Amino acid sequence: MTDYDVLRVFCGPHGDHGNALAVVREGSVLPERGGRQALAAELGFSETVFVDDPERGVIDIYTPTLRLPFAGHPCVGTAWLLDVPELVTPAGVVGARLDGEFSWIEARAEWAPPRTLRRHATPAEVDALDVPPPGEWIYAWAWEDEAAGRIRARAFPGRNDGIDEDEATGAAALLLTGQLGRALNITQGKGSQILTAPQPHGWVEIGGRVFLERRPERLGGVRRSAGTPHPGP
Repeated sequence: MTDYDVLRVFCGPHGDHGNALAVVREGSVLPERGGRQALAAELGFSETVFVDDPERGVIDIYTPTLRLPFAGHPCVGTAWLLDVPELVTPAGVVGARLDGEFSWIEARAEWAPPRTLRRHATPAEVDALDVPPPGEWIYAWAWEDEAAGRIRARAFPGRNDGIDEDEATGAAALLLTGQLGRALNITQGKGSQILTAPQPHGWVEIGGRVFLERRPERLGGVRRSAGTPHPGP
């Protein structure tokens, strides 16, 4: 029996939406990559995190089909869950902090996997998009209010792994912030919120609300642990 927590990361202002994330706090129960990949595929979340050292924040991140050296929403959620000042990923050391209702990480755009950032003329165009064929990871976006830095976005991983659309994507927001060179307030998916802020020397902060799901669930011999939500506004 493997325990794991399920978080929702980058929730909206009322605690709704957000991208689901599984976190296995005792990574030692599945030390091999093959076992971890199999569990990530069984759970079916866009990402699953295995914690190898909770005090140092050493983590390992998987999609249902591949291992990632870095990913945004898993880092934001796991940093909040472990309450650590940094996370150690294969890509590098990710800074972390809590600021009121928001959990923040600091990372570099070059750590993010490749994404196609596709700008559209209006938010309505983004809303009307159909899921594209697999093969290309597309982040579709448009300005809602350019002066205020407000963006409407949707994400299509294109991996053909059952995740046709990603509700909230920190790595893509990181890349877009690096490209535009300014702070952003992104509404993605059905209503998730991602905040970003460029920092000196090529670093970018990404922040959002994190909630811990309450309802325990059993799936394939794996137990989801119960919890309480992070206090909102």
